[in-house]
Amino acid sequence: MSVRFRNNVHVAGAGPSTVVFIHGFGCDQTMWRYLAPVLKERYRVVTYDLVGCGESDLQVYDRDKYATLNGHVDDLFDILEACARGPVVLVGHSVGAMIGMLATIRAPARFAAQVMLSPSPCFINDGDYIGGFNPEDLEALLATMEDNFLGWSLDVAPLITGGEHHPALTNELARRFCRNDAAIMRHFARVAFLSDHRADLPRSSVPALVLQCSDDLLVPHEVGPYLLRHLPNSTLRVIDNVGHCPHLSAPSASFMALDAFLARIWSDRQAAPACSDAIPTDTAPGPDKTRSIRQD
Repeated sequence: MSVRFRNNVHVAGAGPSTVVFIHGFGCDQTMWRYLAPVLKERYRVVTYDLVGCGESDLQVYDRDKYATLNGHVDDLFDILEACARGPVVLVGHSVGAMIGMLATIRAPARFAAQVMLSPSPCFINDGDYIGGFNPEDLEALLATMEDNFLGWSLDVAPLITGGEHHPALTNELARRFCRNDAAIMRHFARVAFLSDHRADLPRSSVPALVLQCSDDLLVPHEVGPYLLRHLPNSTLRVIDNVGHCPHLSAPSASFMALDAFLARIWSDRQAAPACSDAIPTDTAPGPDKTRSIRQD
C-alpha cells in the first residue's frame, strides 16, 4: 500500500529542509492550517493523518500494531523515507509530540530538532509527579467514552480548547471527534492517555522546544518544568493561552516561538564542526521573517 494513501500525506513547499507535522488525538492535519502554510515559504512541509484519524485509511488500523505509540512511530519513518531528505524538524501536538520524541530516540541523526506543543509524557498523577488526572478520574473519563462516544466528544472538546474562551474552536473539535470511527478512537484514547513515557525523556538528545499554554486543563503547568528537567537539550516557552491547542487558538505566538527556536537551531548547526549528519551551511533556510498569522 502507498504510504501517501495510508496516511493521507501532503507535501508542500520546496525549501532545502523539511518540517513534518504530527497532529494530536482525534484530530487531523487540518489543525496545522495556520502554521504549515507560513513555513512552506522556506521549508518543504509534510503533513499527514495518523492512521485511524482524518482521511487516513481506516482499514489498516491494527489494534496490535497501534497498541503502543510505536506503531505510529513506524508509520512516521515510512513517511520520512518516502517524502523527506536530510535531518528533519518534527512539530508535534500533544500525543503527536510523544510520537515524534520516540522517533528521535530511535534514530537521532535523522532529526535536526523537535517542537512539542502541549506535550505530556504522562497524564496520570503519580507521587510527586503532577500529570493532571488521578487514575480513577481518567478511567471514569474513558468509561464515559466507551458508553457514549457522542456525549464524551461534546464534554471533552471544551476541556481541550478552553471552552467559552474559544467557542468556534470547541464546536469544530467536537465535530471532528464525532466524525471519527468511535471504536478506533476508544482504542487510541486508552493508548494515548494511559501511556507513560517519563522514562524515555532522558533518551531523547535532539534539541527540543516545549511550548506550553499558561492555562491548560489537560496538561497542568507543572509538566513544562518537569520536561525541562528531564528532557536533555530542551527549551521551555509558556504561551499566554487558555486551552490545549496553541497552534489554533494562539497561532501567532506559537509561530514566533517556533521560528525563533529554528533560527537558533540552524545557526548552531552551521557553527558546529562538520560531521556526517550535519546540514551543509548552504542548505539551511533563509533569514527569519516573523509575521502575524490571521485566524479566520
